[in-house]
Amino acid sequence: MDDRQSIDLAAMLCSRLCHDMLSPVGALSNGLELLALETDPEMRANVMQLLEQSATISTTKLKFFRLAFGAAGGFGDRVDVEEPKALIQALVADKPNITINWALADPSLGKPAVKVLLNFAQIAIDALVRGGTLDIGAEVRDGASEIVVRAAGPKIAFDETIGKALDGSLDRSELSSRTAAAHMIALLAEQSGGGLQYHRSDEALVLGAVLPQGEGLIG
Repeated sequence: MDDRQSIDLAAMLCSRLCHDMLSPVGALSNGLELLALETDPEMRANVMQLLEQSATISTTKLKFFRLAFGAAGGFGDRVDVEEPKALIQALVADKPNITINWALADPSLGKPAVKVLLNFAQIAIDALVRGGTLDIGAEVRDGASEIVVRAAGPKIAFDETIGKALDGSLDRSELSSRTAAAHMIALLAEQSGGGLQYHRSDEALVLGAVLPQGEGLIG
């Protein structure tokens, strides 16, 4: 990837972060304005509850982006699987119609594998527009991290440009804030000597990855 492509990817990832943070941060700002004007104790209590919810969502998203997109400073080469697990659970905390089933065989994963796992989970959650089941599995086998995320539900929404980003066929002109994360983990998998794959049907979206250990230099 040349310098121009690197700059474009970084810009698109920043755009994605700003887009996703706009709603909770905006809610915080609006809540503070209401709190300054409101005098009724019951209404102030309601506003405080909304502020707490918005602050929690903002914190969760920032933690997610730090580990899914960033350098994840503070972590070693391997990350305890409870870290991404907690972030994914937080992402669906306000989605009672999504059930998560876990199959994490090892206590820790390398940073590249964690980035893939988190981004797969986000893609799968976005696909479950009417709710459903999210099956998340990861294990280290034969010197490689293997990751599978399956979203199954009554309606699967999946942008085919994200699929192109995952399989490496995305045209440069199609790089956007929507496809940047998938493009990033595809590059990460390529650098590691591994690969990504996906399969979509009317009932399910399956995302898979194989990442050799000790490789993958992004973040």
